[in-house]
Amino acid sequence: MTKELLLAAFLIGVGLCMAGAGTHLYQFVARQQAMLRYDGKTFISSMGHVAMSFICGPYIMLQLGWQHEEGGTLSMTSALVSAVVAFGWAFLTGLLFMGAYVAILGW
Repeated sequence: MTKELLLAAFLIGVGLCMAGAGTHLYQFVARQQAMLRYDGKTFISSMGHVAMSFICGPYIMLQLGWQHEEGGTLSMTSALVSAVVAFGWAFLTGLLFMGAYVAILGW
């Protein structure tokens, strides 16, 4: 049971690292704020935004949970819900990247 829990934590960690690195790389290259979106001028740019939203989504969700409400306070509900969604999403992202890594290098 401990091995499975550590593997899940490792996959979540890999997913969050990839999401954070991808978000900052996207913001550096595109010179615009990364956000969850699917719009675009062409079909190709729309699919690029969807791919960016999938890869960078966990990090963006964690950022959304820390937004201030009126009065400068944080909503505990918003922070907890966004954290649960982000960590679940990061597990899938980490699973995708680690699966590709193992498939390509043939562990």
